Amino acid sequence: MNDKPKIIIGLAIFVAVFTFPIWYNRGAAAPAPEVKLSEKAKAAKQCVRDTDYMRKEHMQLLDGWRDRTVRDAMRVYEVNGKEYVASLSNTCMDCHSNKADFCDKCHNYVSVDPYCWNCHTYPKEEKK
Repeated sequence: MNDKPKIIIGLAIFVAVFTFPIWYNRGAAAPAPEVKLSEKAKAAKQCVRDTDYMRKEHMQLLDGWRDRTVRDAMRVYEVNGKEYVASLSNTCMDCHSNKADFCDKCHNYVSVDPYCWNCHTYPKEEKK
């Protein structure tokens, strides 16, 4: 009947364990990586979509391309009156050819392992 101290101690331990990652890191996160654009990407000055959209939604764009290309044989993607070939290897990797400096930095930062390379071949890395 007199379990009040045990309950309070249990709640305190639960709160301490549950909030440990927050107070241990004090809310600090590693800074987002700076990606290196190829000279071709710098010269183009515009990607298929704007930079903010591509940072957040590129996987949804690529999934849509895959579905339309493979299932519906629609190989052209049009945005703002400009046409692009819906191809990871030939469109995206044409400008962003250095996988280690462009793709891997961000994917490692957010701890994701995309399945793009299950079907596609790695691009040839640019020599510096």
